[in-house]
Amino acid sequence: MSWFRLGLLKIEKGIERSNLNLFTFTKTLLKLNTRLAQLFNTLEAQRTELLCLIQGISPETATKAPQGKWSIHQVISHLIASEQLSVKYLNKKILGIETAPKTGLTEELKMIMLKISQRFPFKFKAPKVVVENTPVYESLEELTEAWNKTRAELLTILEKFKDNQINRKVYKHPFAGMLNIQQALVFVHEHIFHHTPQIKKLLKQN
Repeated sequence: MSWFRLGLLKIEKGIERSNLNLFTFTKTLLKLNTRLAQLFNTLEAQRTELLCLIQGISPETATKAPQGKWSIHQVISHLIASEQLSVKYLNKKILGIETAPKTGLTEELKMIMLKISQRFPFKFKAPKVVVENTPVYESLEELTEAWNKTRAELLTILEKFKDNQINRKVYKHPFAGMLNIQQALVFVHEHIFHHTPQIKKLLKQN
């Protein structure tokens, strides 16, 4: 079975709860550049696993925060806010993608460092712009719907990329600088990976 079909089976349950029905999701994904489709598929599988992890927890557990730290609710709100800002930026940059320079070895090296930073339990202060644009959600259901909507918007943007545009600089990371759309999706994956142990630890404490 191909990675594409495996991925669809893995995330079908999550898609059924989202703003995209499975037919629309599959139809759109098939239009994408193969590499972007693979990366998005991986992101959705990862998100579904994370949402399944917190499914059914009480509002008290979701919002309980240790002294000076985030709650589960706040961690996921942070992830969503980061993606929402990314989608907004990509929507703007894709308008001038034909004149955007290509990424090269420098960006590849930056991505290696970025992955390392996300794979170790280093603590980073969230960028001010993300903190200021993190909405307050009333429930995990509302939070999930917001994430569904953001992912649907991301998928719409990815559909606009032509094969010869996926190496163009269209995404601005606060520390790594300008990256291409493939690297942007890899970072989103690594960002969630970085925060998942934090969520698991909070679940064990409750």
